[in-house]
Amino acid sequence: MKAGSRHFLDANASKTGTRDQFLRRLSISGTAGNTQSAMRLLTDYVGASHYLLARYDLIQEQGLNSIIASNWPFDLVRQLSEDLARSYAKSTEVEKCLTILTPQFALLPDNVDLPEDVSRQYCALSFCAGRIRYSVMLLFLEGLILSQERLREVGLLAGYVLSLGEAREARSDRDFDLTDRELECLFWIAEGKTSDEIAVILGISRNTINNYITSVMRKTATKTRSEAIAYAVRNNLV
Repeated sequence: MKAGSRHFLDANASKTGTRDQFLRRLSISGTAGNTQSAMRLLTDYVGASHYLLARYDLIQEQGLNSIIASNWPFDLVRQLSEDLARSYAKSTEVEKCLTILTPQFALLPDNVDLPEDVSRQYCALSFCAGRIRYSVMLLFLEGLILSQERLREVGLLAGYVLSLGEAREARSDRDFDLTDRELECLFWIAEGKTSDEIAVILGISRNTINNYITSVMRKTATKTRSEAIAYAVRNNLV
């Protein structure tokens, strides 16, 4: 995309925090099965403005139903779904394999309305999570300088997040009783954080944090934070 632009990738660093913080948030979202939250983090990480995640292996058969998460305008999603289905049908299996984790760029049709300042050029990146093939498509602001390395990382990290979601689905029904917030609190107490520290991290009050932790201990039949952490480790929650 345009060089010398006012938009640079590192300008988004403040949105994701340090790399360790970013990876922890991503892990929390993946463990909780919150794909939309994870994709928002990855979108900010690479400097994109919009994301669309789809089951690439099902695009031709299921069209819009193959889309897992997206914050693209609906009309744009519908248009792109048709284009992707045609492209998938024309590609050989070898070509599909060769494009894994390789950023591919294309232009959206001129008759499609885009959000203000968003480029008509988009990036598509296919990746695998287990045996399933996915594709993530990203929109960027006009003039953004893209990092090829970070684009590839998005594919790897998205695969990691979806794998966490699959592992979560394999847990016992009891684990599903924990809400996303309770899982977040459980993660942070396992990291050794106090209620005050977790309150700052999550941006909610200390009393609310304590209520979440109390609820976690009640649902997991544990009496102390240490027992709750041990339960989380045994059940692969953290």
